[in-house]
Amino acid sequence: MPTPYGSRGGMAFGAEELRVLRRALALALHPGRTSAEDVQDCLRLAESLDEAIHEGVRLRAFLLADLDRYRAALPGTAAGYFALLEEALGSAYRPVPDDLAALRALRGNPRAAALLERCRVLAEQDVRARFAQGARRVPAPAVPPARTRLLALSGGAARRSEDADKQPPKPTPKPAPAERPDPAAPKRPIPTPGEVFPRRKPPAPPHQLVC
Repeated sequence: MPTPYGSRGGMAFGAEELRVLRRALALALHPGRTSAEDVQDCLRLAESLDEAIHEGVRLRAFLLADLDRYRAALPGTAAGYFALLEEALGSAYRPVPDDLAALRALRGNPRAAALLERCRVLAEQDVRARFAQGARRVPAPAVPPARTRLLALSGGAARRSEDADKQPPKPTPKPAPAERPDPAAPKRPIPTPGEVFPRRKPPAPPHQLVC
């Protein structure tokens, strides 16, 4: 089984593993009929590589955790912190602001001063890379030619207010005449009291009998 070598992602292979790896490369370059034994060997090597990669990630996590602990216990752990920081920088570790602050506090030590200069260079490289990447992703908007020069009008808002005061007042619109109602049909005359209460006729005199 290949084993991680250091904290830089290196791998150490045995003689049998190198034979399988050489055979896999030959098959990739010159494809042809492959025996079942070669296939099984390649599959086992792939599984072993996955396990070794996971182990390397775990070792790197341990290294960074130790680095944090030694940095938090400074200045009493300066020697161990310097050694861990050098190992981490060799495995593509980028110093954080806490590392720079700790090294500034210990720059009276020649080893700390050398590490501080090394970390400053790496930090500046990271800043330039971030700026370059941001400039490529978000280009600056181009200003249209028609908007490159802006001319101010004389007077501004005050001039507009003076012109508005000089204008004569607008005449008040006259109200529209009210519409006359259309002549309706002639109304029924009001009945007189005589029509409402007609005069009663006197009763007829009684008939007299002639003997």
